[in-house]
Amino acid sequence: MGMSNNDAMSGACTEVDDDLLALRLRALAHPARLAILRALAVADRCQCGQIVRGLTLAQSTVSQHLKVLKEAGLITGTIEGPRSCYCLDRETFAALARQLGPLLAHLASEAAAAPDAVRSPDAREDALA
Repeated sequence: MGMSNNDAMSGACTEVDDDLLALRLRALAHPARLAILRALAVADRCQCGQIVRGLTLAQSTVSQHLKVLKEAGLITGTIEGPRSCYCLDRETFAALARQLGPLLAHLASEAAAAPDAVRSPDAREDALA
């Protein structure tokens, strides 16, 4: 869930923001979904069949991955007759970039500032206790 120092780390970040960020990162954490997103990034929109032809996966598998991406808000989908068409939600990706940039910079800064002793597994457990 949310981290206790979110406000200090990222301003107005809330536990809801953390939950949504985690949902989106989980959706991104699969090679097939990344391939689908890359295909959608170069096209204005794609039909499910076009995506299937570009991958070595069954249509049902691609459909499941599209569902995960859509539920995370990373893509939008519309039904046009018998076909489902998908495209990136570019606003969501812009927001994700705005969230991740400061978060990654903060984590890198904290990791660089931490003494070597804190980087050992035992010291991390002590620091979290």
